[in-house]
Amino acid sequence: MPSLFPDDAKSIIEALLFVASEPLSVKTIAGIIERSEYDVELILKEIKAECEREMKGYCLLEVADGYSFVTRPEYAPYIEKLVKPRLNNLTQAALETLAIIAFKQPVTKSEIDEIRGVNSDSAISTLLARALIEEAGRKEGPGRPIIYRTTKDFLKYFGLKNIKELTEIAEKN
Repeated sequence: MPSLFPDDAKSIIEALLFVASEPLSVKTIAGIIERSEYDVELILKEIKAECEREMKGYCLLEVADGYSFVTRPEYAPYIEKLVKPRLNNLTQAALETLAIIAFKQPVTKSEIDEIRGVNSDSAISTLLARALIEEAGRKEGPGRPIIYRTTKDFLKYFGLKNIKELTEIAEKN
């Protein structure tokens, strides 16, 4: 089926979506390619239909008031063999929180907050989502707070056999 848009607007939008690290809104795309939001929406629908029809390795997903290319979920096992989670995308707060959990585990959120001096809700959520930490049960006592520990994914990422190796490395330095 030929494109409804004979110029290269569709290709430009595909290129923008490919390089964008965050979802792009219709308004942002329209501003960049100097087309109406209506045209951009039509082009996005065309791109999405093409991805589905041709069963490409990626699909166009509407997320967070924007659009993004994502790999198809059924290819995740193959992609995971190639790509490790990127810790460089972690915020300073998440890295601090991860270090505290790694060295003090098992540890509660309130203990983490006390060490950092600030609320750690967001950092803990990020680390849980990336499977670098997990809930390890509940601490006995008032409120029975959740306790956190690092995961096997944490060990794999840092090339550690077990958490004791982390302590040994820290003692050497």
